[in-house]
Amino acid sequence: MTASCATTDELRTSREWGVAHFEGDVADLPFSFLYGGKPSSQVLKSANLTRATRSTDEHRTERTLLCADLQTGLVVRCVAIEYDEFPVVEWTVYLRNDGTADTPIVSDVRALDVRFPCDPDRGAVLHHHTGSPCTPADYRPFRTPLGASATQCISTSGGRSSNSDLPYFNVETSGDRSSGGVILAIGWPGQWKAEFIRHDKPELRIRAGQEITHFTLRPGEEVRTPLIALLFWTGDRLRSQNLWRRWMLGHNVPRTGGKLPGPYLTPCSSHQFGEMIRADEASQILFINRYLEERLDPDYWWMDAGWYPNATGWPNTGTWEVDRKRFPRGLRAITDHAHAKGLKSIVWFEPERVTPGTWLWEEHPEWLLGPDGGQKLLDLGNPEARRWLTDHIDRFLTDEGIDLYRQDFNMDPLEYWRQNDAPHRRGITEIGHVTGLLAFWDELRRRHPDLLIDTCASGGRRNDLEILRRAVPLVRSDYIFEPTSQQCHTYGIASWIPYYGTGVIATEEYAFRSIMCPNMIACWDVRRRDLDYALLRRLVGEWRGVADHYSGDYYPLTSYSLENDVWMAWQFDRPDLGTGMVQAFRRSESPYESARFFLRGLGPESRYHLTTLNRANEREMASRELMDRGLVVTIPERPGSTVITYRRVAPS
Repeated sequence: MTASCATTDELRTSREWGVAHFEGDVADLPFSFLYGGKPSSQVLKSANLTRATRSTDEHRTERTLLCADLQTGLVVRCVAIEYDEFPVVEWTVYLRNDGTADTPIVSDVRALDVRFPCDPDRGAVLHHHTGSPCTPADYRPFRTPLGASATQCISTSGGRSSNSDLPYFNVETSGDRSSGGVILAIGWPGQWKAEFIRHDKPELRIRAGQEITHFTLRPGEEVRTPLIALLFWTGDRLRSQNLWRRWMLGHNVPRTGGKLPGPYLTPCSSHQFGEMIRADEASQILFINRYLEERLDPDYWWMDAGWYPNATGWPNTGTWEVDRKRFPRGLRAITDHAHAKGLKSIVWFEPERVTPGTWLWEEHPEWLLGPDGGQKLLDLGNPEARRWLTDHIDRFLTDEGIDLYRQDFNMDPLEYWRQNDAPHRRGITEIGHVTGLLAFWDELRRRHPDLLIDTCASGGRRNDLEILRRAVPLVRSDYIFEPTSQQCHTYGIASWIPYYGTGVIATEEYAFRSIMCPNMIACWDVRRRDLDYALLRRLVGEWRGVADHYSGDYYPLTSYSLENDVWMAWQFDRPDLGTGMVQAFRRSESPYESARFFLRGLGPESRYHLTTLNRANEREMASRELMDRGLVVTIPERPGSTVITYRRVAPS
């Protein structure tokens, strides 16, 4: 497990907060709703209350609270998890009708409804990021002061959880950067909303949950709220982000064979040429052989969209069978060839979007949501539809020898959900779909314990905490290749998501280094013999030599900017290994040949051996000098880049 860097004070604060809110009075529960128009705090006071506590493993304690309204049959169940080595508390609320008639209206359900003290003069500061709407500014960081009487409302759009904004927030509760605060994450692959409200009181109220809820529950029916996770921190905010990264790596990023996903080179033949829709068995085997012939040593072969029958092009989804005209032996011929060469396989699916003329459209219209014409949504809240999908994909993965299941989602589902809801059932279709999606993935992973899932929703538009516990985003954004934007994407996403990927088409050093990240989707046309394969081998080798550092602590070393007259730089540090790296970029219009960067997180009173890749430049420096006086980096080229690695050699 990734080691925590939490302090004793942080752990104590987290535990005391958990006890106060889950073991105390029901008025202090950290969630709220209206029931028949009455506040939940009032309703639950008269409910039958039971509590239970147990250890789920050596690192976690589970607290379960049950509140039963004996008059109407409503049962509220809150399941909270506290972490022994991280100052994290998380919970999910479940609402069930154990009665014999429909419940009164449940509305305004907020999975999180809490108040934190903050400095009455300085207020609080909210740190948040753009999601991935396919722009150069994807994952852009923002710093929003919350002064007296301020309200900041942030939500996603279209029903995909990181479509417009990321569902991750860091709140400095006093406005003083050296004081402390709380990190908040929302796990909900649907339409969420978060509100940060300052009144005249020296406190900040935070409310978050599914955006619209107004429904009755039928007898025997149960629904759930979004997952909420809080991480409490003191001191330096950048350190808090690394505490978050360590918790993500230690308890959330999915593993295969007990191991975190490694740095993978995952080439395919579609991203550059648009040929995947007409790919066939021979072309895919040709590409695999050419990558190996040029000694680029991929880890996976990636079969992207279009391998199924698609009369009108790859977006014609809904028939999840192999097109036997182009693949007479199925995809198995390709995956077997890859396996024989030491490669694993990735295959693209998009089961939720269904278009006219496909098998699902024609055979099971009762499973689909949406008006006639255009495209429809496969309703994963329909148990029959979900069972069929689970069994079908399970069998397909086995029969075709697929190692990594890639699920895309190129539509906004929100209006499909809402148009299916009756006035007294608003939010129910969304809850059913979200719950069904997570259950589908959980069952796939249960049946295939070594299966890795790639989440893609038009590139990075569904990256909430529940999703990232089950899948990794191999494509962080559909805005790819261009160097400045890719630098900015890494700069922003690395604060929250430690494993991610993007596509690389670059055949020169600056652009390649601008795109380097834990997963690299190689999009080179290896049918060409005139590419500089010696250079590509060197660049891939450099990436492999440093890529393990992406699972370390992350420190931005410059400000965020999309302008081309600046430098951008960051540091990834592996304190467990005593190693790290600095990536620095002098953009095309920067007049400055040198910049000074103050490194972070180095061992006190130590010396480090520094190596500049491809520059034959080595030296030793003391940690205090690197952190207090800074590392001077010179890049004569414009644009230009450098990668400097370091390793601890001895105490100074």
